[in-house]
Amino acid sequence: MKKITTTNDLIDFCNYAKDFDYITVDTEFLRERTYYSKLCLIQLAVNGDGENDAVIVDPLEPELDLSPLYEIFLDEGIVKVFHAARQDLEIFFVDKGILPKPLFDTQVAAMVCGFGEQVGYETLVRKIAKQPLDKTSRFTDWSRRPLSDAQEKYALADVTHLRVIYEYLRKAIERQGRCSWVAEEIQTLLEPSTYVTKPVDAWKRIKARSNSGRFLAAVKELAHFREALAQERNIPRSRVFKDDALLELASTKPKNLDELSRSRLLLREARKGHIAEGIIKSIQKAASYDPNEFPKPDLSKDKKHLNPALADLLRVLLKAKSDKYNVAAKMIAAASELDLLASGQRDVPSLNGWRAGVFGEDALRLCNGEIGLVVNGSKVDVIALQ
Repeated sequence: MKKITTTNDLIDFCNYAKDFDYITVDTEFLRERTYYSKLCLIQLAVNGDGENDAVIVDPLEPELDLSPLYEIFLDEGIVKVFHAARQDLEIFFVDKGILPKPLFDTQVAAMVCGFGEQVGYETLVRKIAKQPLDKTSRFTDWSRRPLSDAQEKYALADVTHLRVIYEYLRKAIERQGRCSWVAEEIQTLLEPSTYVTKPVDAWKRIKARSNSGRFLAAVKELAHFREALAQERNIPRSRVFKDDALLELASTKPKNLDELSRSRLLLREARKGHIAEGIIKSIQKAASYDPNEFPKPDLSKDKKHLNPALADLLRVLLKAKSDKYNVAAKMIAAASELDLLASGQRDVPSLNGWRAGVFGEDALRLCNGEIGLVVNGSKVDVIALQ
């Protein structure tokens, strides 16, 4: 195992890696005390058994430049292999605006190949690589130095076993003719919008308890202020104020610091200074909204037209399709989508792309009364009714 702490050593490894078809990548990071993830370690491996074929890179070294690695990320001739890549990719996108291409995510591929929903790396190591995985360093503070030999060995295992897993899954999806399925899923990971949080849209993630226009206006302005400040200071949103405090403020709408001090849920630090001033200004801005400017609640998940019996039938159909194609049901359609379909909604992912052929087309036929479901031994079959 080689530890890379200088730019020259990273250049040497990346030049070596260019002779291979793929490179496996993993990161270790911390996010408990920051808005953006703090990159603490990068693990890389190419397809070989030599001592230098798997390395750990220490990005905390002040003189280390990651540019050679980013060149590899942009090299279309080398597949970049990750497991559950989203958080890893967010780190690199925030740092340099770069997303590795071409990309292969073994968690996505494993779900397509029938390994279950959100299958973990440890499960794939055990089932595919046939190796045990040491868990003793799982809760390491990766920002602390020096790292022990055990910690470095644990980190490196995340990319060495990944080589075996990748080759197995790549062959499996090729054999099953599902490369386009995986490519469709991975395309979402390669969309920059996946990693961009606009403060002006932050309110849409808040579970509001009212659809009142004035209430939602306050929610929108408070969420905007909180998100922008959290990004600016690189601190978690909850360090500004938590969601329950945000909803309380949107309801009570304090007009001054005295009224703000009566909040039951606001942290002491937020009752004064810049945060307190920002809260008051947000409430004032929301109060100035013209009714035509009020945020509109998302009614797409409104279940008032839900047909419960149809929703249950769609769940049976989804289970049957999941078993037939040996694909995780959650990957085909989320449970919430089934309720939307049973409510008459049609703008759902399961009606598009590969999901349409696997499930969506029959789901629509079921909703339209064109097909029925019958029990055939241990299976559920689809029958035409018209």
